[in-house]
Amino acid sequence: MSDYFVHPQGICESTQVGAGTRVWAFAHVLPRAVIGRDCNICDHTFIENDVVLGDRVTIKCGVQLWDGLRLEDDVFVGPNATFTNDQFPRSKQRPSEFLRTVVSRRASIGANATILPGVTIGQNAMVGAGAVVTRDVPANAIVTGNPARIVGYVDTGKALRGAPASSSFPSDTSVQTTRVTGVTLHRLKLVKDLRGTLSVGEYSRDIPFTPQRYFLVFDVPSAKVRGEHAHYKCHQFLVCAKGQLAVVADDGERREEYWLDSPEIGVYLPAMTWGIQYRYSPDAVLLVFASESYDGADYIRDYDEFLAAKASACR
Repeated sequence: MSDYFVHPQGICESTQVGAGTRVWAFAHVLPRAVIGRDCNICDHTFIENDVVLGDRVTIKCGVQLWDGLRLEDDVFVGPNATFTNDQFPRSKQRPSEFLRTVVSRRASIGANATILPGVTIGQNAMVGAGAVVTRDVPANAIVTGNPARIVGYVDTGKALRGAPASSSFPSDTSVQTTRVTGVTLHRLKLVKDLRGTLSVGEYSRDIPFTPQRYFLVFDVPSAKVRGEHAHYKCHQFLVCAKGQLAVVADDGERREEYWLDSPEIGVYLPAMTWGIQYRYSPDAVLLVFASESYDGADYIRDYDEFLAAKASACR
């Protein structure tokens, strides 16, 4: 007896199926498909030959998985989600090689979403129901719409997300710790009178390091995301000088989102913190102080590489 289950009305031609996997009625798995352990392949699904599924993958009803698709461990695919593997399909004309589409571990795809060929959906990402994914989705991002755009990040906490950071801690508090290791919120001095408003900070007191450079980010289209990287050595201090935007900080275990709408508030991101800035208002100007001069080798731009570096530093 095999150590996986195939419903009497299902067809599983592959022998590369992990223990505990269940293939339900009217599903059809072709001979060279590879399916991991404890997967759940629901009714009316079709899995082609050049498809690899990791462990504990759930494929809900009405999904077709075509050649070139890779689903890593713990991926969830909702009912009637659609994958594609040919950018220029013609009847009876097969490309020499189908584009590789990757859904990374723990990512979820909502019902009726459409995934264009050749994209990578990052780990732990969430694709909303009905979204049309035309480009790569970063790790932990939530995307919706057509074309899919980033509207949030998973597990960022509820306390600060969607509310101004200036209202998130008492007015008599100058520094507030957060759930993310080493990340702090700083209240800067704000002076208002008839001549206008002044925001001021002192390097020795208000910023946790002496800056070696600064840069400004502005004219960012609202759909675009900045950051998506960490630094090995560089510390950063972020202030929204004008307009508003959201900052996500991630230490590899916890992430939190801060909504900045005032130059009164600064966010300190220590080295080895994954940082993201998005949801820029049209007039937003982000001022960033950096502890180091620019060095391209100091950047970590891949989230898996960031996690590996964090794990290595803890050994």
